Amino acid sequence: MKRFKDKLVLLLVLILATLGCRTKTKKEVVSRVATLPYYTDTSFTPQWLAQNSDSIFGLHQIAPFQLINQLGDTVTQKTFTGKIYVADFFFTSCPGICPKMTANMALVQEAFKEDKSVLLLSHSVTPEYDSVPILRTYADAKGVIPNKWHLVTGERNIIYDLGRYAYFVEEDLGVPKGENDFLHTENFILVDKNRHIRGIYNGLNMTAIAQLIADIKTLKKEG
Repeated sequence: MKRFKDKLVLLLVLILATLGCRTKTKKEVVSRVATLPYYTDTSFTPQWLAQNSDSIFGLHQIAPFQLINQLGDTVTQKTFTGKIYVADFFFTSCPGICPKMTANMALVQEAFKEDKSVLLLSHSVTPEYDSVPILRTYADAKGVIPNKWHLVTGERNIIYDLGRYAYFVEEDLGVPKGENDFLHTENFILVDKNRHIRGIYNGLNMTAIAQLIADIKTLKKEG
């Protein structure tokens, strides 16, 4: 009888543990704040501003650009007018961090697959190699949805200037970079509908990716 009771207790413990795991899995990550801050320089010091604040006007914005995506289509800042988007920098032949970054960006794509107000933008840092056909092959292999996730190539100096002076993606803050220095970073940048930077995330970290997805949902509430 005692052995039966012991087995029953063990069974109940296992059931409760399973239910607890399921509850934890279903718990959705939410933003840590009601509204997201603005970022205007390489220090990524948050600026907390009300949506109707006059201080928003004149804040740093992503500069105009013109690049070519994996479909051979021209992509400019107008492509993202009225859109929230996530930007990063990669290259198709990267054997290190890029495959993981791409896999994590794919998670963001999946989370907003049916949401036309959210786009993704990945810049090749080896544009001399990453031609349109190579980007298209890479995109097909990685499950990239056309016109949802743009993999872009173009003039090297334009892409590098965007990375360093528009998105502030490099980690070596305060260290001067020359034109021939390689741009390589795991950072994902969240940009709002007005081309303001609203977040920076480690593209290799699953917790950061979950937070990014939550922050996009928060940003969408701004309208």
